[in-house]
Amino acid sequence: MKNILITGGAGFIGSHVVRLFVNKYPNYKIVNLDALTYAGNLENLKDIDQSPNYKFEKVNLLDADALKTVFTTHNITDVIHLAAESHVDRSILSPLDFVYTNIVGTVNLLNTAKEFWKADLTKHLFYHVSTDEVYGALGETGLFTETTPYSPNSPYSASKASSDHFVRAYAETYHMNTVISNCSNNYGPNHFPEKLIPLFINNIINKKPLPVYGDGLYTRDWLFVIDHAVAIDTIFHNGKINETYNIGGFNEWKNIDLIKVMCKQMDAKLGRSIGESEQLITYIKDRPGHDRRYAIDATKINKELGWKPSVTFEEGLAITIDWYLQNTEWLNNVTSGNYANYYENMYAGR
Repeated sequence: MKNILITGGAGFIGSHVVRLFVNKYPNYKIVNLDALTYAGNLENLKDIDQSPNYKFEKVNLLDADALKTVFTTHNITDVIHLAAESHVDRSILSPLDFVYTNIVGTVNLLNTAKEFWKADLTKHLFYHVSTDEVYGALGETGLFTETTPYSPNSPYSASKASSDHFVRAYAETYHMNTVISNCSNNYGPNHFPEKLIPLFINNIINKKPLPVYGDGLYTRDWLFVIDHAVAIDTIFHNGKINETYNIGGFNEWKNIDLIKVMCKQMDAKLGRSIGESEQLITYIKDRPGHDRRYAIDATKINKELGWKPSVTFEEGLAITIDWYLQNTEWLNNVTSGNYANYYENMYAGR
């Protein structure tokens, strides 16, 4: 019997992890802790929010007293920590928000877990979910491995690098059982439309410009979010204590090539003439600190734990586009801000 606290469980990646654990492990109690900031959306989980092994707690990681209450109330045995500010552009505009949530919030959570589990820290696991952006940028060749030196280039990646270091420090100093995973760019259903793929899907639907930074040749490795959730499940149950695992899609794409594939698929699905959506592409001024290329070497998790992606990028993209086209109410609620009412409607007075 495990009582697992999943932070950021109303967000994009977190909601897929929560759903997987709730459905796959009926004997586990899954506690979803989320502050419900702009990207936290409980509508992402309305299919499982009445499940007997699922509980939601609206708590900010900066509230140490509230964290202690959650651990005590639910007798938390393990943590999967996904809660984070994650949008690079927002980090450039407001770095302190990322310092507070990603660094101070992580340390608050570590302190709470350490104190609550102090009777025997070896019986518990603190799993920290991070990003490949902590490694900095790559040239035309090479891959990020688990031993690549950290070299973050944005306030977001710097805050995530710091949180990774704190997790490792607590493992070394206090002998906590920890594990860290660093993943590449995720895509899939339920993604808040500020990131590239959901933003462009929404803009193509509404025939709005598709803003492309710089020359459009920035390269990323793309990972289908459901594959990421499965990887997290695999690492949580079978990963080695105090190890790091890189999770990637074996799937590098230049932004402009990805966008053209998306435009072609969208035109076909929307019954438009092929090439129509490409006319919406608009090149804009590059953003500061824009890393040229990321690419993950996911050999370790593949060889040690047997995980690999289940879909190609084109297959995952088709599934993603279909989901957005079939869930226009969700998309409209998110873009209008109405999604914020779901918490009040579901949990007010409980």
